[in-house]
Amino acid sequence: MYRVKRLVLTSLAGLIAVRGMFATGESDMGSGDNKTYELNLAHIAGEDNSWHKAALFFKNEVESRSNGRIKIAIYPDSRLGTEVEVINSIMTGGGADITLTGETMQGLIPEMGVLGVPYLMTSSEHLNKAARGPVGKYLEDLLLKNANMRVLGYFERGPRNVTSNKPIRTPADMSGFVIRVPESPVLAAAMEALGAKPTPMAFAEVFTALQQKAIDGQENPLAMIKTGNFYEVQRYLNKTEHLRSWVYIVLSETKFQSLPKDLQDILIDAGKKMQAYEHDLFLRDETELEQFLINNGMIIVSDVDQAAFAKEAGSRIEKALSAKIKPLHDQIKSMQ
Repeated sequence: MYRVKRLVLTSLAGLIAVRGMFATGESDMGSGDNKTYELNLAHIAGEDNSWHKAALFFKNEVESRSNGRIKIAIYPDSRLGTEVEVINSIMTGGGADITLTGETMQGLIPEMGVLGVPYLMTSSEHLNKAARGPVGKYLEDLLLKNANMRVLGYFERGPRNVTSNKPIRTPADMSGFVIRVPESPVLAAAMEALGAKPTPMAFAEVFTALQQKAIDGQENPLAMIKTGNFYEVQRYLNKTEHLRSWVYIVLSETKFQSLPKDLQDILIDAGKKMQAYEHDLFLRDETELEQFLINNGMIIVSDVDQAAFAKEAGSRIEKALSAKIKPLHDQIKSMQ
C-alpha cells in the first residue's frame, strides 16, 4: 500500500510541470474585482483539535477581511479523503485547495523526510528555530517548486509517543511490535531499527486496525491520540517522545495565482495570524491532553529509557540518511 501511494505522488510530478505553465505571474485583476472565490480546506484532525480551531480562525479572518469575496469551506476528520488523497487533490485541482502536511510529502520531495528523523529536534525551542530558519525556508521553497504548494505557515506538533496494550520501556519491548506509521520512509526505518514491524497506514484507518488487532499499536502526538479515540482501544501511553516535528499549511499555488493581489495579501497575512493563534492553543492543550487520556483510562508509562531509544534508532538512521536529507539533518542538529 505504501509503495502504491508513493507512486501516486511521484507520478504527479509531471502534472505539476504542465500546470505550472498556467500559474506564472500574478493575476491582473485589481482590488475592484467583486467576484467571489471559494476555497476548500481539508485536514485529518477532529473538530476539537487545535488544527481545526485554527482553521476556523483562518476562515473567519479571511472572510471578514475580504468582505466575503473569499469563502472557505472546512472539511475535518479526513472527510475529503486521506492526507495523501487530499494532497493529490490539491496538486491536480481535484477539489481541495488547502491542507496541512509534513513528512508525508517525502514520497515526492525526499528532503521532507528530515521531519521524520527521530530524536533530531530536542525541544520546542529547537524545533521552532529550525522551522523559522534556513532549513524551514528551504523546505517551503521545495514545496512551491516541486509540488506547486504555497506555504501559509506551520503548526508545531507535540512529541510523538507510542501507544500499546503492553508497557514499552526499552527498545527490546519493541521487538516484533506491529506499529502503524504515517507515509514516512524515514520513520518506518527508525521503527525497523528498533526491531518493530512498521505498517504505513492512513490515519483514518488506524482505529479500526487497532480494534481488530491488525496492528499492535501506533505513534502520534497527544492531540492526535485524542482525535483518533485511540484511548478506547489502547491501554498504555508510552512516553517515548521519539519525534518532534511540524506540519505546513499549504495552498495550491495555481489557486493562489488566480486571485487578485489584494486577496493574495489577505491570505498571506491571515496565514501568519493563524500560525500564532494555533501556537497559543497548542501550548494550552499540551498541559491538558495527558490528563484527558488518563481520565479516559490510559496508563502513562513515564519511565521510558529515551536515551536507549535515541541511541538505537537515531544512530542507525543517521548512517542511512540520503544525500538530500543529511545536510538538512546536520543543520538542524547544529542548532541544538
